[in-house]
Amino acid sequence: MKNLKKLLCGALSVTAVLSLAACGGQSGDQTASGETGGDVPIIGICQYGQHGSLDNCREGFLQGLQEAGLVEGTDYTIDYQNASFDDNLAIQIAQAFSAEDAALMVGIATPAATACYAAAEDKDIPVVFTAITDPVGAKLDAGNITGTSDVLPVEGQLELIRALQPEAKTIGIVYTTSESNSVYSVSVYQEKAADYGFTIEAVGVTAQSEVTQAVDSLIAKGVDCFSNLTDNNVVGVLGSILEKTNEAGIPVYGSEIEQMKMGCVAGAGLDYVQLGIQTGKMAAKILTGEATCQDLPYEIIENYSLYTNSEAIAKLGLTLPDEIAQQAEEVGGQA
Repeated sequence: MKNLKKLLCGALSVTAVLSLAACGGQSGDQTASGETGGDVPIIGICQYGQHGSLDNCREGFLQGLQEAGLVEGTDYTIDYQNASFDDNLAIQIAQAFSAEDAALMVGIATPAATACYAAAEDKDIPVVFTAITDPVGAKLDAGNITGTSDVLPVEGQLELIRALQPEAKTIGIVYTTSESNSVYSVSVYQEKAADYGFTIEAVGVTAQSEVTQAVDSLIAKGVDCFSNLTDNNVVGVLGSILEKTNEAGIPVYGSEIEQMKMGCVAGAGLDYVQLGIQTGKMAAKILTGEATCQDLPYEIIENYSLYTNSEAIAKLGLTLPDEIAQQAEEVGGQA
């Protein structure tokens, strides 16, 4: 693993590091020593891509720092960079954070966290991650790294689907084969589905450009519904997916609140702002020297909420049981 991390870091050229000025990031007026206007530590945030759940993680993270009593500009400064779902760009961003001697790196989603961990190793810079479903599978569970895991409440989702679609038999899932989060989540679905009377039809993709074609293939197979993961490639084209599934009259269940706002009918999921807040508070302890990453094992958020989009539910002719309606948060949004 160590050699792999060094290989990732070594793949970045000096030219690539210097080109980051064009990446659309936001940062303070930094010196070569990683300071801003004196001795203010830099927190480098690498977000794998831009979509609702990852944005909420970042906003929650910043809120968590503030709730921990830290003040931006005095206790820290933020260098935020977005990798636009590009693994190579994530590596470049993480290497640039190392070059500027960031005091802490933050990886939002697995590819970003993996890149940060690889780039931080030689300088032993602490890394905090969030929005990672399977830190063990991603080999991010040991060393100078910690964070929060967004393990999906699969059984809660299966219960919800059964409540809204009593006659449904087959759930379709599209996932990215290189995302360990998604591979893990699909395996849990396959393990648990029979307990609720379902079978899983899963189609793996290798790139975002393949997602809608995979959706077409599952529609052709006659799946009764789709269950969306927090797969970055899939969520990135959710609008296009919903156009196809709505036309076919097939419900899509989301895994976090932003997906329901976009038009998924319902979902059992986490609050990603709260996930980010928890992560920010962990980072504050590390930044202030109150704790090290080794003192703070990664944390799993076990509580989840139910979310519904009544417009989408009505449009697809589903009936929301009163028991679910009383428990769930109605988010509205598109349908």
